[in-house]
Amino acid sequence: MSELEIYAKQGFAQPVGIGSRPALVIVDFVVGFTDPEHFGGGNIRDAIVCCQQLLAHARRLGWPIVHTRVVYADDGADTGAFTRKAPGLLKLTETSPLSQIVPELLPRAGELVIRKRQPSAFFGTELVGWLLWKQVDTIFVAGCTTSGCVRATVVDALSHNLRTIVVTDCVGDRAMGPHEANLFDMGQKYADLMTSSEVASATG
Repeated sequence: MSELEIYAKQGFAQPVGIGSRPALVIVDFVVGFTDPEHFGGGNIRDAIVCCQQLLAHARRLGWPIVHTRVVYADDGADTGAFTRKAPGLLKLTETSPLSQIVPELLPRAGELVIRKRQPSAFFGTELVGWLLWKQVDTIFVAGCTTSGCVRATVVDALSHNLRTIVVTDCVGDRAMGPHEANLFDMGQKYADLMTSSEVASATG
């Protein structure tokens, strides 16, 4: 029995679908994640290019849009276990060039920018309350890394009973093995998987 057959037999990969009020959440597409010398590599740059069209589509339709950045205090006062595991993240301070959203995806007025210190865009942030205020029932997730902050955000979105869709060509990772494995796993258990062209077709 193949892996897909095992999952199918156990009832995984059922669609959550698209609700009536979508939002776009773009996770950590910042300068430092475009550079393999810092946090980048793999297909992250390609995902940023694809995300430009997704962002333009969301703006045309008037969706609520969220961008996230990882930001730590200059003196490290707000650091914790995440930075113990990955100390390079301490470079991502408010004014560091590495922590700035890439020029291709710069936020516009009215788009929420969340500063976070943990992998998930939800943990310790105002994201849930903001989405509730906007009456959002579905989030499309783009960003990086697929195996890290994207996955953590997706699991938390599902845990908040949001319909969650990972836009597969708009998420990236520094290594393709974790990228592909986590897309498979999220698609089986936590989210629907769609390409950006499929999102555009499905949402008009």
